[in-house]
Amino acid sequence: MSEQVLSNRRYFIHASASTAAGLILITKPQTIQAQDEHKEEDVSPAEDLMREHGVLKRVMLIYEEIISRLDGGKDFSPDSLRESAHIIRTFIEDYHEKLEEDFLFPRFRDANVLADLCDVLVKQHQAGRVLTDRTLQLSTLSSLKNEDDRRELSQALRQFIRMYSPHEAREDTVLFPAFRGIVSENEYDSLGEDFEDKEHDLFGEDGFDGMVDKVAEIEKTMGLYDLAQFTPLV
Repeated sequence: MSEQVLSNRRYFIHASASTAAGLILITKPQTIQAQDEHKEEDVSPAEDLMREHGVLKRVMLIYEEIISRLDGGKDFSPDSLRESAHIIRTFIEDYHEKLEEDFLFPRFRDANVLADLCDVLVKQHQAGRVLTDRTLQLSTLSSLKNEDDRRELSQALRQFIRMYSPHEAREDTVLFPAFRGIVSENEYDSLGEDFEDKEHDLFGEDGFDGMVDKVAEIEKTMGLYDLAQFTPLV
Protein backbone atom coordinates (compact mmCIF):
# COMPACT_ATOMS: atom_id res chain seq x y z
CA MET A 1 0.00 0.00 0.00
CA SER A 2 1.47 3.37 -0.99
CA GLU A 3 2.31 6.12 1.48
CA GLN A 4 -0.25 8.36 -0.22
CA VAL A 5 -3.03 5.82 0.39
CA LEU A 6 -1.99 5.33 4.02
CA SER A 7 -1.92 9.08 4.50
CA ASN A 8 -5.43 9.43 3.05
CA ARG A 9 -6.76 6.66 5.30
CA ARG A 10 -5.21 8.25 8.39
CA TYR A 11 -6.82 11.58 7.44
CA PHE A 12 -10.22 9.99 6.92
CA ILE A 13 -10.11 8.17 10.28
CA HIS A 14 -8.99 11.32 12.10
CA ALA A 15 -11.67 13.42 10.42
CA SER A 16 -14.40 10.88 11.19
CA ALA A 17 -13.40 10.68 14.84
CA SER A 18 -13.36 14.47 15.13
CA THR A 19 -16.79 14.73 13.52
CA ALA A 20 -18.22 12.09 15.87
CA ALA A 21 -16.76 13.84 18.89
CA GLY A 22 -18.23 17.10 17.67
CA LEU A 23 -21.66 15.52 17.34
CA ILE A 24 -21.42 14.24 20.88
CA LEU A 25 -20.48 17.68 22.14
CA ILE A 26 -23.33 19.26 20.20
CA THR A 27 -26.07 16.79 20.98
CA LYS A 28 -25.31 16.20 24.64
CA PRO A 29 -26.07 19.79 25.76
CA GLN A 30 -29.26 19.70 23.66
CA THR A 31 -30.34 16.52 25.46
CA ILE A 32 -29.58 18.08 28.82
CA GLN A 33 -31.48 21.22 27.81
CA ALA A 34 -34.51 19.16 26.79
CA GLN A 35 -34.42 17.36 30.12
CA ASP A 36 -34.14 20.68 31.97
CA GLU A 37 -37.10 22.10 30.03
CA HIS A 38 -39.19 19.04 30.90
CA LYS A 39 -38.18 19.38 34.53
CA GLU A 40 -39.20 23.06 34.55
CA GLU A 41 -42.69 22.10 33.39
CA ASP A 42 -43.27 19.97 36.48
CA VAL A 43 -45.33 21.88 39.04
CA SER A 44 -45.81 20.65 42.59
CA PRO A 45 -49.35 20.52 44.05
CA ALA A 46 -48.63 23.39 46.45
CA GLU A 47 -47.12 25.57 43.73
CA ASP A 48 -50.03 24.78 41.43
CA LEU A 49 -52.59 25.82 44.04
CA MET A 50 -50.67 28.92 45.09
CA ARG A 51 -50.32 30.28 41.55
CA GLU A 52 -54.07 29.75 41.13
CA HIS A 53 -54.44 31.98 44.18
CA GLY A 54 -52.65 34.59 42.11
CA VAL A 55 -55.55 34.49 39.66
CA LEU A 56 -57.95 34.92 42.59
CA LYS A 57 -55.98 37.92 43.87
CA ARG A 58 -56.09 39.61 40.48
CA VAL A 59 -59.84 39.11 40.19
CA MET A 60 -60.29 40.56 43.68
CA LEU A 61 -58.37 43.63 42.51
CA ILE A 62 -60.95 43.96 39.72
CA TYR A 63 -63.69 43.56 42.33
CA GLU A 64 -62.15 46.36 44.40
CA GLU A 65 -62.18 48.67 41.39
CA ILE A 66 -65.82 47.81 40.72
CA ILE A 67 -66.72 48.56 44.34
CA SER A 68 -65.02 51.95 44.01
CA ARG A 69 -67.03 52.74 40.89
CA LEU A 70 -70.28 51.51 42.44
CA ASP A 71 -69.74 53.69 45.51
CA GLY A 72 -68.65 56.67 43.41
CA GLY A 73 -71.58 56.42 41.00
CA LYS A 74 -69.26 55.71 38.08
CA ASP A 75 -70.20 53.46 35.18
CA PHE A 76 -68.43 50.33 33.98
CA SER A 77 -69.24 47.53 31.61
CA PRO A 78 -71.29 44.73 33.18
CA ASP A 79 -69.31 42.37 30.93
CA SER A 80 -66.18 42.99 33.02
CA LEU A 81 -68.03 42.06 36.19
CA ARG A 82 -69.75 39.04 34.66
CA GLU A 83 -66.55 37.68 33.11
CA SER A 84 -64.67 38.15 36.39
CA ALA A 85 -67.36 36.31 38.36
CA HIS A 86 -67.39 33.58 35.71
CA ILE A 87 -63.64 33.06 36.21
CA ILE A 88 -64.25 32.75 39.95
CA ARG A 89 -67.03 30.23 39.34
CA THR A 90 -65.23 28.03 36.79
CA PHE A 91 -61.54 28.30 37.68
CA ILE A 92 -61.60 28.95 41.41
CA GLU A 93 -64.77 27.32 42.74
CA ASP A 94 -65.43 24.48 40.30
CA TYR A 95 -61.77 23.59 39.77
CA HIS A 96 -59.35 24.95 42.37
CA GLU A 97 -61.58 24.49 45.41
CA LYS A 98 -62.73 21.11 44.13
CA LEU A 99 -59.10 19.97 44.10
CA GLU A 100 -58.72 21.08 47.70
CA GLU A 101 -61.93 19.38 48.80
CA ASP A 102 -61.26 16.11 46.93
CA PHE A 103 -57.51 15.69 47.35
CA LEU A 104 -56.23 17.81 50.26
CA PHE A 105 -58.85 18.09 52.97
CA PRO A 106 -59.60 14.33 53.20
CA ARG A 107 -55.90 13.56 53.63
CA PHE A 108 -55.56 16.16 56.38
CA ARG A 109 -58.57 14.68 58.17
CA ASP A 110 -57.22 11.13 57.83
CA ALA A 111 -53.90 12.29 59.28
CA ASN A 112 -55.73 14.24 62.03
CA VAL A 113 -53.80 17.35 61.03
CA LEU A 114 -55.44 20.80 60.62
CA ALA A 115 -58.86 19.15 60.40
CA ASP A 116 -60.57 22.12 62.10
CA LEU A 117 -59.01 24.49 59.57
CA CYS A 118 -60.25 22.32 56.71
CA ASP A 119 -63.80 22.50 58.12
CA VAL A 120 -63.69 26.29 58.17
CA LEU A 121 -62.27 26.43 54.66
CA VAL A 122 -65.09 24.23 53.32
CA LYS A 123 -67.72 26.47 54.92
CA GLN A 124 -66.06 29.48 53.32
CA HIS A 125 -66.07 27.75 49.94
CA GLN A 126 -69.82 27.28 50.34
CA ALA A 127 -70.32 30.91 51.37
CA GLY A 128 -68.21 32.04 48.42
CA ARG A 129 -70.49 30.19 46.02
CA VAL A 130 -73.51 32.04 47.41
CA LEU A 131 -71.74 35.36 46.93
CA THR A 132 -70.72 34.44 43.38
CA ASP A 133 -74.32 33.46 42.58
CA ARG A 134 -75.43 36.86 43.83
CA THR A 135 -72.71 38.63 41.84
CA LEU A 136 -73.65 36.84 38.61
CA GLN A 137 -77.33 37.66 39.14
CA LEU A 138 -76.52 41.34 39.57
CA SER A 139 -74.05 41.63 36.70
CA THR A 140 -76.63 43.04 34.30
CA LEU A 141 -77.07 46.52 32.90
CA SER A 142 -80.50 46.86 34.51
CA SER A 143 -79.13 45.93 37.95
CA LEU A 144 -76.30 48.43 37.61
CA LYS A 145 -78.87 51.16 36.98
CA ASN A 146 -80.80 50.24 40.13
CA GLU A 147 -79.54 51.83 43.35
CA ASP A 148 -80.66 48.96 45.58
CA ASP A 149 -79.01 46.40 43.32
CA ARG A 150 -75.81 48.43 43.20
CA ARG A 151 -75.68 48.50 47.01
CA GLU A 152 -76.35 44.77 47.20
CA LEU A 153 -73.65 44.06 44.62
CA SER A 154 -71.15 46.25 46.44
CA GLN A 155 -71.89 44.42 49.68
CA ALA A 156 -71.49 40.99 48.05
CA LEU A 157 -68.13 41.94 46.55
CA ARG A 158 -66.93 43.36 49.86
CA GLN A 159 -67.91 40.20 51.69
CA PHE A 160 -66.15 38.07 49.08
CA ILE A 161 -62.88 40.02 49.40
CA ARG A 162 -63.14 40.20 53.19
CA MET A 163 -63.43 36.41 53.42
CA TYR A 164 -61.05 35.28 50.67
CA SER A 165 -58.11 37.52 51.55
CA PRO A 166 -57.47 35.73 54.88
CA HIS A 167 -58.74 32.45 53.42
CA GLU A 168 -56.08 32.20 50.74
CA ALA A 169 -53.39 33.63 53.03
CA ARG A 170 -54.07 30.91 55.61
CA GLU A 171 -53.90 28.22 52.94
CA ASP A 172 -50.66 29.59 51.47
CA THR A 173 -48.88 29.93 54.81
CA VAL A 174 -50.32 27.02 56.83
CA LEU A 175 -52.24 24.39 54.87
CA PHE A 176 -50.18 24.03 51.69
CA PRO A 177 -46.77 23.97 53.44
CA ALA A 178 -48.07 21.25 55.78
CA PHE A 179 -49.40 19.08 52.98
CA ARG A 180 -46.03 17.68 51.97
CA GLY A 181 -45.55 16.38 55.50
CA ILE A 182 -48.65 14.14 55.45
CA VAL A 183 -48.13 12.36 52.11
CA SER A 184 -45.25 10.38 50.64
CA GLU A 185 -42.93 11.92 48.08
CA ASN A 186 -44.29 9.66 45.33
CA GLU A 187 -47.88 10.55 46.18
CA TYR A 188 -47.01 14.24 46.28
CA ASP A 189 -45.41 14.11 42.82
CA SER A 190 -48.27 12.04 41.44
CA LEU A 191 -50.85 14.56 42.67
CA GLY A 192 -48.98 17.33 40.89
CA GLU A 193 -49.37 15.44 37.62
CA ASP A 194 -53.04 14.72 38.37
CA PHE A 195 -53.69 18.42 39.00
CA GLU A 196 -52.07 19.37 35.67
CA ASP A 197 -54.07 16.74 33.78
CA LYS A 198 -57.31 17.94 35.35
CA GLU A 199 -56.49 21.55 34.50
CA HIS A 200 -55.91 20.74 30.84
CA ASP A 201 -59.02 18.54 30.66
CA LEU A 202 -61.20 21.40 31.89
CA PHE A 203 -59.51 24.42 30.31
CA GLY A 204 -57.65 23.09 27.30
CA GLU A 205 -53.96 23.05 26.50
CA ASP A 206 -53.46 26.67 27.64
CA GLY A 207 -54.90 25.87 31.07
CA PHE A 208 -53.58 28.27 33.70
CA ASP A 209 -51.83 30.52 31.16
CA GLY A 210 -55.06 30.94 29.23
CA MET A 211 -56.91 31.93 32.39
CA VAL A 212 -54.24 34.51 33.23
CA ASP A 213 -54.67 35.98 29.74
CA LYS A 214 -58.42 36.31 30.31
CA VAL A 215 -57.86 38.15 33.59
CA ALA A 216 -55.34 40.44 31.89
CA GLU A 217 -57.88 41.40 29.24
CA ILE A 218 -60.41 42.39 31.91
CA GLU A 219 -57.72 44.38 33.72
CA LYS A 220 -56.99 46.27 30.50
CA THR A 221 -60.69 47.04 30.05
CA MET A 222 -60.88 48.35 33.62
CA GLY A 223 -57.61 50.33 33.35
CA LEU A 224 -55.83 48.11 35.89
CA TYR A 225 -53.26 46.31 33.78
CA ASP A 226 -50.37 48.79 34.08
CA LEU A 227 -48.62 47.65 37.25
CA ALA A 228 -46.70 50.93 37.59
CA GLN A 229 -49.88 52.83 38.51
CA PHE A 230 -49.94 51.08 41.90
CA THR A 231 -46.52 52.40 42.91
CA PRO A 232 -46.94 55.06 45.62
CA LEU A 233 -45.18 58.41 45.43
CA VAL A 234 -42.86 58.21 48.45
